[in-house]
Amino acid sequence: MSAAVKLSSKFKISIPKELCKQRGWRPGQEFTFLPKGKSVILVATPKHQDLLGIAKGANPEGYRDRNDRY
Repeated sequence: MSAAVKLSSKFKISIPKELCKQRGWRPGQEFTFLPKGKSVILVATPKHQDLLGIAKGANPEGYRDRNDRY
């Protein structure tokens, strides 16, 4: 799906309804803009509870220690 939108005079962009339905986005959801070169990537900001358990089974050995932090 490809859709062209315009930036309003108040610097707002409307996301097409079809795209919101397709991605499961809902009103009030937060997003993050990630600059990449001359473009911007729009990413739905995950909630803390969505990230719980994401690294389950990761091997914590071999990581550098944190003594070098100030």
